[in-house]
Amino acid sequence: MRISVVGAGISGLSAAWALAKRGHQVMLFEQGPVPNPMSASGDHHRIIRRAYGAGSGYGAAISEAYEAWDELWADLGTSHLDARGFMAVSREAGDEGEDYLNGLREGGWPCEVLEPGAAAERWPFLDPDTIRYAFFSPEGGALHCRRIAFDMAAWLQANGVSLRQNMKVTAVDPAKASVTTQDGRTIEADYVIVTAGAWVTKLFPDLVSDLTPYRTAVVYLDPPAHLADAWAKAPVILDVGGETDGYILPPSGEGGLKFGSGLHKVENADADANREPVEGEGETVRNLFAPPMRDIEQYRVKSVVTCAYTFTADERFFVREEGSCLAVSACSGHGYKFGAAVGRRVAQFADSRDFAALRAWMRAEA
Repeated sequence: MRISVVGAGISGLSAAWALAKRGHQVMLFEQGPVPNPMSASGDHHRIIRRAYGAGSGYGAAISEAYEAWDELWADLGTSHLDARGFMAVSREAGDEGEDYLNGLREGGWPCEVLEPGAAAERWPFLDPDTIRYAFFSPEGGALHCRRIAFDMAAWLQANGVSLRQNMKVTAVDPAKASVTTQDGRTIEADYVIVTAGAWVTKLFPDLVSDLTPYRTAVVYLDPPAHLADAWAKAPVILDVGGETDGYILPPSGEGGLKFGSGLHKVENADADANREPVEGEGETVRNLFAPPMRDIEQYRVKSVVTCAYTFTADERFFVREEGSCLAVSACSGHGYKFGAAVGRRVAQFADSRDFAALRAWMRAEA
C-alpha cells in the first residue's frame, strides 16, 4: 500500500520503519527537521523503565518494547540505549514511588530496596532524612533520542521511504486518504497514519475531548562539584516521591543532568505557542526537588527546554480509526519508551486491520 505518515517523532519514525520492512510504500511528513527540537521526541534523552503501578499492564508491555528496540538496533547497526538501570524513592505512604515498587513486585521483576541511610550512601545527592526508602532495578536506562532520530532518518531514506522534512501537513481527509500541505499541495495515498503528538488536535479538533495538550518544561543543571561524580554514575530516577511527580536523567550521551516534574505543566491548546522559557522557570522546576535532593540551591541552571505533550484522562495511549486514517498518540508523558513497539503494532494493523487488537495493546489491556 501507499501510506502517508504525518509526524516524524518516535512513533512516526517507527511506524515508517516497520511499514517499510513489510513492503509498503511510505511517505513520512514532518513539519520541521528530524529530529524536531519542538517535538516531544526532540530532546537528548528519555527514560525507559519497567516500573508501572500495580495492574496497569504497561510494565508487562515493556518486554515487547525491549524486543522492538533490539530489532531497531540490529537494523541501525548500533544501540542508543544507556542501560544504567533506574531507581525511585518513596517519601510518603501511598505515593507513586510506593506504587511503582508494588508494580515491580506484582510482576516479579528485579528490584533492590534500600533503607534511607544505605540509599544516601550509594546516591549521595539524596537527603536520607526526607525519604522512607529507595529502590533500584537494572531493567531501565536512558534512550538517546536525537541519535535515534538521526540514524532512523538515514535508515528510512536508504530503504525507500520518502522523508519530507520541513513539510507541514495542514489537513487530513480520512475519506480520501489524502493530506494537504502548507504550500497547498494535496497528496493522496491508500491510507494515512497520523502520529503528530501535541499537534494532532490541530488536524482533528474534535479530539480535544480525548486528548488534552499541555506545555511542560525541563531544566538542565550543573550539579555542585561534590556531587558531580555521584550523578555521573547514577541510574535514571523515575520518581522522587511525595507529590512532586519528579523524574531525573543523569548525564548520558549528549544530554546533561535533566530534572522534570509533572507538577510543572499547563494546558496549552496551541503546541506552537508559549514555547519560550519564562524568567526563573528553571529555578522553579529545580526547587520542586527539595526534598529529597540535598543542596538543591547549589545546582546551577544551564538551560530550560519546553515540551508539548498530549494527555488522556486515564494516562493510557490513544488510537482512533476514521475512514482510511488512523490517529495514534502514545501520550501522557510515557510514550517514548514504547516508540519502536508502537511502530511495529501500527504496521501490523495496516496489514491485518484488526483495530480492536491494536486498541487493546495501546491501552495495555491485552
